[in-house]
Amino acid sequence: MARRLRFNGTGSGVDGCPSFHEDLDSGEIIVHGPQLTDPDDLARLQHLSPGETPIVVPRELLVDFGPKEVTRVPKIIDLDAFGRLFTSLEHTAWRLEARSRYASDESTATYAQFTRGEPVVWDGLDAEWCANRRAQSALGKRFERVRIVDNPPTTGQLYLLDNAKRNSAVGEDIRNLWRADAERLQLPAEDFWIFDSRLVALLNFDDDDNLVDVELITEPAEVLRYAQVRDAAWHHAVPFQQFAAQLTAEE
Repeated sequence: MARRLRFNGTGSGVDGCPSFHEDLDSGEIIVHGPQLTDPDDLARLQHLSPGETPIVVPRELLVDFGPKEVTRVPKIIDLDAFGRLFTSLEHTAWRLEARSRYASDESTATYAQFTRGEPVVWDGLDAEWCANRRAQSALGKRFERVRIVDNPPTTGQLYLLDNAKRNSAVGEDIRNLWRADAERLQLPAEDFWIFDSRLVALLNFDDDDNLVDVELITEPAEVLRYAQVRDAAWHHAVPFQQFAAQLTAEE
């Protein structure tokens, strides 16, 4: 079925190129203009896929004729697609963990050991996950987390503080931040990963604290907001070993 296109405008009053159209049904934008052909320029483009044609348009074309109000439609991916982000990243993956409990932790044998007061032996557990982290870290990629902790900490938060030993051993840098400090810094009560400072994976949980799906955010202004959260949290958080020592000293 042919698109219902609306001509919004052109950057040229003479030959009509480049020009800007809008699909009235899908809201998609179609821009046409001179093709970018210089091999050096093409080599520097990121994520240019086969079949895609880069074009050149003046900035004022988008300013004059682009939509002025855009309602973001959430892009939801399943957990398998989410898992693939941890191998496709180029340099960094950073996580904020803001919840007081995670149902997935409580279903594990290690959580049962921990709540019985038994020492948890992390070596050899989750072999596939650990192998992936080690392999990606060996390529020079960084994996970092800040975990927000209540005062007093919940059982789940204490479990994750112990679990940090396993994550650290495979290449992650884990830090902790008191919730009072997070609130003072006005950090959002959201769980998310930010990949390569350009893509945010917002984790959605149900009322029983189960992870159900993931929303991808790529709009630059929104990604910048999450990057600012990352910078503030990382600056004020302390390494998990230091945080654990503080807790022990207070007991």
